[in-house]
Amino acid sequence: MKDNTIFEFDNVTLGYENTVVAKNLNFKIDKGNYLCIVGENGTGKSTLLKTLIGLIKPIKGKIKVNMGISLKGIGYLPQQTMAQKDFPASVWEVVLSGFLNKFHKSPFYSKKDKKEAMENMEKLGITDLKKRCYRELSGGQKQRVLLARALCATDNVLILDEPVTGLDPAAAMDLYAQIKKINDEGVTIIMVTHDIKNALIFASHILHLEHDKEFFGTVCEYKKSNISNAFLGGGTND
Repeated sequence: MKDNTIFEFDNVTLGYENTVVAKNLNFKIDKGNYLCIVGENGTGKSTLLKTLIGLIKPIKGKIKVNMGISLKGIGYLPQQTMAQKDFPASVWEVVLSGFLNKFHKSPFYSKKDKKEAMENMEKLGITDLKKRCYRELSGGQKQRVLLARALCATDNVLILDEPVTGLDPAAAMDLYAQIKKINDEGVTIIMVTHDIKNALIFASHILHLEHDKEFFGTVCEYKKSNISNAFLGGGTND
């Protein structure tokens, strides 16, 4: 495993409750990659993300993780639920909660934590929302707040599950621009998306999952592949 490789999948089969959703996966994610995971519903995209963050164990195979890449954990932005949308806390409280993990369980934050949280809010243009109640925000504002929260959890890897779902086109493009800026600063992005058009614009690599096969490669390689031609020929994905 190379020093710049963060995750390496070695003949991995994924699933839950004895149901296989993806099998024999072989690929690696290097530091600084912007990987978009695409494919039809039920092909294991979200299951793969949950496996990466340790919520689900692979059914078979091995996922090698380079633990030396970061002293912090992985920033994770899951699909939004109604409970998250109605979270009764201030924006500042939500962003700071990104520091709570297995190494930091206390609800008390250091000056360093608060400084970094403010820097992440500045990066995402939401400092003016600091005292606002999270549930009163627009969809685009909420996603930027959750992205700032995820950045507090990591300085290396962001995992995003359908981050633009429910956003209007302008808010979606704004969020894509923010994510690309974060990637340009050296953070590895791993994103599940149904938005294949923008995946091909912003990503460096594509992982396309189907029930009986996979494709992994650069965006340029993907555009020339048979799986891409069949997928894009049928219009946008699920």
